[in-house]
Amino acid sequence: MKDKNKYNETIILPKTTFSMRANLPEQELKTIEFWDKIELLKKIKESAKNKELFVLHDGPPYANGPIHMGTAANKILKDIINRTMYAEGYNSMYVPGWDCHGLPIEWQIEKNYRKKGYKKEDIPIKEFREECRNFAKKWIEEQKKSFIRLFIQADWSNPYLTMDFASEAAILKEFSKFFLDGSLYRGSKPVMWSPVEKTALAEAEIEYKDILSKSIYAAFETINCEDNELKNSALIIWTTTPWTLPGNQMIAFGKDIDYCLVKVISSENKNLINKKYILAKKLVAVVTKECNIFQYEIVKELKGIELKGQKCIHPLNGAGYENNISLYEGDFVDENEGSGFVHIAPAYGEDDYILAKKNNIEIIDILEDGGTYKKEIPLFSGMHVFKADEIVIKEIAARNKLIGIRNFNHSYPHSWRSKKPIIYRTTPQWFISMEKKQLREKALKSIDETEWFPENSKNRIRNMVKERPDWCISRQRTWGVPLTIFINKKTGKPLRDENIMNKIIEDVKKNGSDVWLSEDPYKYLGYDIDADNYEVVYDILDVWFDSGSTHAFVLEDKLKWPADIYLEGTDQHRGFFQSSLLESCGTRGSAPFKSVITHGFVLDGTGRKMSKSLGNVVKPEDIIKKSGVDILRLWVAMTDYADDMRISDEILSNLNDYYRRIRNTFRFLLGNLDKENHYNEFKVSEIYEIDAFILARVFELEKIRLKSVKSHKYYLFYKALFEFCTVDLSSFYFDISKDILYCNKLTDNKRISRIRVLGILYDVLLSWYSPILCHTTEEAWQLFKTEDLDSIHLRTRKNIDNNWQNKSLVEKWTKLKKVRRNINTAIENARSEKKIGTSLEAKILLSTKDKQIKELVEMIDMTEVCLISEFTVIDNQTFNQEDFLTNYINENEQIEIRVYKTRAKQCLRCWQYKKEVTEDKELCNRCIEATKS
Repeated sequence: MKDKNKYNETIILPKTTFSMRANLPEQELKTIEFWDKIELLKKIKESAKNKELFVLHDGPPYANGPIHMGTAANKILKDIINRTMYAEGYNSMYVPGWDCHGLPIEWQIEKNYRKKGYKKEDIPIKEFREECRNFAKKWIEEQKKSFIRLFIQADWSNPYLTMDFASEAAILKEFSKFFLDGSLYRGSKPVMWSPVEKTALAEAEIEYKDILSKSIYAAFETINCEDNELKNSALIIWTTTPWTLPGNQMIAFGKDIDYCLVKVISSENKNLINKKYILAKKLVAVVTKECNIFQYEIVKELKGIELKGQKCIHPLNGAGYENNISLYEGDFVDENEGSGFVHIAPAYGEDDYILAKKNNIEIIDILEDGGTYKKEIPLFSGMHVFKADEIVIKEIAARNKLIGIRNFNHSYPHSWRSKKPIIYRTTPQWFISMEKKQLREKALKSIDETEWFPENSKNRIRNMVKERPDWCISRQRTWGVPLTIFINKKTGKPLRDENIMNKIIEDVKKNGSDVWLSEDPYKYLGYDIDADNYEVVYDILDVWFDSGSTHAFVLEDKLKWPADIYLEGTDQHRGFFQSSLLESCGTRGSAPFKSVITHGFVLDGTGRKMSKSLGNVVKPEDIIKKSGVDILRLWVAMTDYADDMRISDEILSNLNDYYRRIRNTFRFLLGNLDKENHYNEFKVSEIYEIDAFILARVFELEKIRLKSVKSHKYYLFYKALFEFCTVDLSSFYFDISKDILYCNKLTDNKRISRIRVLGILYDVLLSWYSPILCHTTEEAWQLFKTEDLDSIHLRTRKNIDNNWQNKSLVEKWTKLKKVRRNINTAIENARSEKKIGTSLEAKILLSTKDKQIKELVEMIDMTEVCLISEFTVIDNQTFNQEDFLTNYINENEQIEIRVYKTRAKQCLRCWQYKKEVTEDKELCNRCIEATKS
C-alpha cells in the first residue's frame, strides 16, 4: 500500500501562532496592559492633534451604581463611532463625563443615615453634601474601570464631572443667563411631586406602572336651582383619586355635552332610590351599571351650557367643607369616561389649575411636602394621601353621597428612583419660560435643522417640545447646584444683579457650590444693599439643567461647539437631548449638536424588560468573564440599535459562533501570508479572474460601509461583512484556494495572485474590524504588521482602489457560485449515501437549457472551482449511459446534475484524481513540478 504521507513535507501548509482558541477573557487583559505600556492613548492624541475635530459629546451616565447592559451598549456604540471616525482621518478624541448631582445619590445617602437612626435634618448640610460627593466619586471610579474593560477609548485622566467646582460655576453661569434676562420666573403651577422624596420631579424622572385604583362616583347636591326640575338633585362626579376630594374647589362641565336628569327607581343602594342625578346622557348606561342601579327613568334632558353658574354642596359638607362649589365650563371635559362632570382640585391637576386661573379662583394646597394633609384640614389632618382613599370613601358614604365604587386599572406615574407613586401638586417653583425670548420657536427651528437618526425620532422630540409647559428647574433638595437668588421680602421680586451673580460664580469656581448652602449667602450683597430686606432661595437646580449645560464647559472649553453627534437612549428625548436643546437655544439661539442618534433599550431574548424579579438580568461583567469584550462589542455592532436591543444566552451563543468564524478568517490569512510583501503593489490586470472578483466584492462592501457610516447604521455593514467572511471567503474563496496555496510551487503565478489578494484582505479586514474587535485585530496586527505602527489602533484607513470595481465580474461569479452550490448539493447527496468519500472523487456531468450558464462554466475550470476531478457540460438532456451515483435537478435554475465516480487515480501529494497518475507515476504533473522546486 502506498504511503499517503510521504510528500507532506513538500506541501506549503499554513503556519501561524494565531490560535483557533481565543481565550478572550484572559488575553484581553494582557492587551489592555500592552496598550498602557506603549501609551496608546497618548500616541493617538499626538497622531490626531492636527486633524479636523470630530466630536461625539458624551451624555453623562449617572454615578450611583455599577454599569448595566444599557450603559455598556451605549458606551460601546459611541466607541465604535469614535474609532471609525479616527480611522477616517479625524481627531475624534472622546471626553467622557459623569452626572454627579441629583436625587438618586441624595436618596441613597438619606437611606444610609436612616439606617443609623438619623434624620436628614439632623445632619449638617456640608457634611451631608460631602457624603454625596464621596458616594459619586466611588462609583465614578468603579464605572471608569468597567468602561476601560469594555475597550472604550477615551481621555480617562481628564473626564468632566458636573460636581467639579469649575463645572458647578459653569452651570451657575448658564443659569444666570436665564435669570438675568428675565426668562426665569417664580410661579405656582402643578408639577409632578414626589411625596416620598419631597421634591418636584421632571418628566424624565418619571416611569409609569399599571396600578389598580378604587375610583368612585360621588354626589354633589345642587342648590339655588332656577330650574324647578333640578331642585333636590345632585351632580355625579367620577374620580380615580378620592384623596383629592378634600381639595375640591370647582366642578367642570362640557358646554356642548348632552346631559340628563335621571331618577333612580331601584338600586342595590336603597339610599339612592327616588333620588335624582345629573350626568352625561351617553354615560348613563355605564354609570348605572357600575353603581348597581337597576332601574331608572330619564326625567329631563339639557345642554351643558344650561348648567353655567349652577352651585353645589361639597359631599363632605357638615364636616368642615362648607363652601359652595360652582360649575365652570371646561373644554377638556368629554363623554368618553366618567360621568360628564369633572371634580376640580386646582392644586392637584394641570387642567384643574388652568381652569382655576382662568376663573380667578384662589388655589389652595391642602398638603405638606411629605404628602400628608395639613393640620387644619378637617377629618384628614396628618393623614398621608396614599392611605387616605379608603377613609375619604368611608366619610362620603357616611353622608350618603357615595353613588358607587369601581376598580380601575390604569397607568400611573412613579418616581423611577424611589419607585413610589407621585402626585400632581401646585407649589411655588422656578420656571424657564418657553415663550419669552422665543425659546420654543428657537428649539423647534433647531430640531428641524438637526439630522435625526432614526428619522422618526425627530417627530417625537418635536411634538414634546411643541406641547411642553414651561421648564420647572427648581428642586427642594440638597445635593446639587443651588439657585443663587435673593428675593425682596416686600415686593417678592428677585434681585437681578449681574455683579452679585458674578461674585457668586467666582466663589463657586474656587470653593464649590457649598458656599451658598452651608455658609452665609448674604456676604455677596455687599454694604450698599440691606440684607434684612431679602430672603435667600435654597432650592437646587434640576439635575437635567446640569447635564443640559455640559455643552458650555465641555464643547466650548475643551473641544468644539456644536458637537457633531449626541448619542443616547430613546428615553433621552425627554431628558438629556431636550435639556441640552432648551439650554443651548436659550443661551445661544441654536442646538449644541448637528445630529442626534438614539438607540433602544436592552431587553431579554423574549423582548421583556430586564428586572431582578423576573430573573432575566444579563450583566456585562458576566459576559466579559465568560466570553470576552470582543463578543459584547460584536453584539452591539451587529444589532439594529434603532429598535430595542435583545440579548440572551442563545443570542450570545450565536455571537460566539460568529466570532469563531471571523477569527478563523484571520487565522487562515495569517497562516498563508509571508513577509515578502509582493502583494502590496500590483494591478488588477495582473491577477486571476476569481481574485479580481474578490476585490470587486471588497469594493462593493466599501460602498456599503461608507453608506452605513453616513447613516450611522453600522449593523448593515457588519452583517454584510460577516456574510462576506463566511460565504464569499471561508466557504468559497478560501476553500478553492487551499489546494493552490498548499500544493502549487512558490513561484506559480496563480499562487502569487492568490497571496496578493490574501494580503489585501488581511489589510482591509483589519481596518474594518478594528473599531469593534479591538483585541482580536490587535492580536493579529502584532503577529503581522503591514505598516510600522505600534498598534492597529494608530492606523488610518486606506482608500479602496477604484480599479477594483467590476460589476459585471461580480454578476458573473455570483451566477457561478449558484452553479457550484447546486453541484455541491448533488455531491453531498452522493456522500450521504456513502457512494463517494470526498468531492475530489466526483466526476460531474451538468446539463442546462440556460445558454448563459453553459457559456460561463465552459469559460472556467470548474474542477478547480468545485474541487472535483472531472467536469463536463452538455446543452441537452442526453446523458451517457454510464452508471451514475446520484441525479440532482433544480428546475428553477434549469440545471440537472449527475454525479459519477472518477476512474482516475489519486495523486499522493495533492490527493486530487488525475488521468496522468498511474501505478508507476504516483504524482500528478503539477506536483512533480512543485517537488522539483
